[in-house]
Amino acid sequence: MKTTFLKANHLCKNFGGVKALIDIDFHIDEGETLCMIGENGSGKSTLVKVISGIYAPDSGNIVIQGNEFSRLTPMESLQAGIQVIYQDFSLFPNLTVAENIATNYFLSEKKKLFHAKKSMEIAREALAAIDIDIDIQAEVAQLSVAQKQLTAIARALLQNAKLIIMDEPTTALTAREVEKLFRVIQMMKERGCAILFVSHKLDEVKHVSERIIVLRGGEKTADIAADNVDTEQMTYYISGKHFDKKQYEYIPDKDVGQPVLKVNGLSYQHVFGDISFQLNKGEILGITGLLGSGRTELALALFGMIQPDKGDIFIKGEKKDIRSVRDALKNSIGYVPEDRLSEGLFLEESIKKNVIIRNINESNQLFLNKTELQKKAEALIRKLKIKAENEEVTVNTLSGGNQQRVVLAKWLSILPDLLILNGPTVGVDIGSKSEILEIIRELGKNGMSIIVISDDMNELMQSCNRICVMKKGKINHIFAVRETDEESISKLLMD
Repeated sequence: MKTTFLKANHLCKNFGGVKALIDIDFHIDEGETLCMIGENGSGKSTLVKVISGIYAPDSGNIVIQGNEFSRLTPMESLQAGIQVIYQDFSLFPNLTVAENIATNYFLSEKKKLFHAKKSMEIAREALAAIDIDIDIQAEVAQLSVAQKQLTAIARALLQNAKLIIMDEPTTALTAREVEKLFRVIQMMKERGCAILFVSHKLDEVKHVSERIIVLRGGEKTADIAADNVDTEQMTYYISGKHFDKKQYEYIPDKDVGQPVLKVNGLSYQHVFGDISFQLNKGEILGITGLLGSGRTELALALFGMIQPDKGDIFIKGEKKDIRSVRDALKNSIGYVPEDRLSEGLFLEESIKKNVIIRNINESNQLFLNKTELQKKAEALIRKLKIKAENEEVTVNTLSGGNQQRVVLAKWLSILPDLLILNGPTVGVDIGSKSEILEIIRELGKNGMSIIVISDDMNELMQSCNRICVMKKGKINHIFAVRETDEESISKLLMD
């Protein structure tokens, strides 16, 4: 019989008039993986911060291994063995792997001097405990996302972690990296460590967990064994709605004419080579591949951010030299990057300014019509259902799904002929994902040509009419969506 590590009883938390947590009860056993899912704003982050001692609940209590707390301080949470690995991993990018792993050890031991040799011994032991091989002398800034995450896990286990909370741990990982993470989680469970796994990816939730709890609007709507629920049921518990899995129906224009985009033999260093494909008006083409396949670099080349060594790009039948972002914009090409926070948005600026920035950049007028720009911003905010009090709200206060809608609105304000979307639903909840995919399909139906780059097979199957599979810098296969399935494409990627 399993022993309960943590039990939450009737937790409530309000922020002004907003009820963030409403009478939340749940428990997690030693050596158990419990997944917590819910839309943005459902209360997941608030609950994690109550458990980690950042927020004090307004009522209720937490019992950890028989010890009752009406509230936890961050130090009490750490001393109880609770570690949180946030999406940014909270690592020092300018320090080495060894220094990052060992820093907490020296602080907890109240050492006045940092010993480099000892730090490397500590790091080797910590990484060996989870059977991971990372260069301990490498700077964290040079690591892949997966390596940073494993470094954070090794550091947490070094602190005798008994419960590790992972916040969206697979958002930026490839399929193989996710498999490695799941193996590490299994090892931690075998050591008796409990895992609270917070995620939007419903297929992974079932794969990694024994039990699932669902939050919606601050309330728990389900606490169920993972084996007893399917993706459709989870979607309903999360949103209170049933979503149809629509596919994009591409209807070629009667007067097809020249392709909007034609690529012949495009190559860039040793990253990708001999890339050829074409895209007609109103088509939505998916491009998928593992990390290192060259898919993102291909997008950057089409948008003028890197210059190919050879090959040709034709826009509506005319050969074009796209050597810069300015060249791409002149040819009516837009690009939504995978990392919307650092590359796609001005986080400290208002929704309105972010939406109309492309209009300002493209305008040759000395004086801008502020009234027209205001109307355009308001119309796009309504069309894309961006949830905010008004258009002056700063973008950094929005949920991930709403931030992604703002990036889309920015490009829709100038309606490019070709829009490249790199990971359009990364880090957004199931409700926002469904709505964003519907927006993409609608743009295609209205004649925009779109490239969707993603490793989410479900996303590609719902939004595209064709899918290109990239491996080692080459396009190996191009499928019509109606002639394939998720499993077949995933198998090709892994072979």
